[in-house]
Amino acid sequence: MWLQNPKYAEYQPLFQTQDEWTIVKNVMEVLSPFRCWTLWMAICHTVTSHDVITMYNMIFDHMDGVMRALPKKKTQSKEDLLFAVMLAWQKLSKYYTEVTPTTNMHQISAHILDPFRKLRWFRKWDKGMDTKPEDETSYTTQYQ
Repeated sequence: MWLQNPKYAEYQPLFQTQDEWTIVKNVMEVLSPFRCWTLWMAICHTVTSHDVITMYNMIFDHMDGVMRALPKKKTQSKEDLLFAVMLAWQKLSKYYTEVTPTTNMHQISAHILDPFRKLRWFRKWDKGMDTKPEDETSYTTQYQ
């Protein structure tokens, strides 16, 4: 509204065209799943390394879908977006190849040893046994 005011006519070239809004919408559609996955990982209050393979697969599936859909569109912005997704796919592939059976075992071990999960269960046990987590005989204290 501010840019449409005649009082600010000198700034009207800053106003986005419908084509520019379409470009922003397309970029947002491509990036939206990445935002969701990042927020999901950020709100987890526990080890998430065991989810790496699942996350990689979801990201690859999303980017594959984007790369299948974009070549059908012949605008410069869609070609640029396709190029960016292809580069991201290549970079992610490089990281994915570094997930070996050894690193995967590390991720599984991290999940098994996750203190957040263990301590949560131990606190329930301590409460059930009418002991406090600070007590030296409590499961929580022993695990810590």
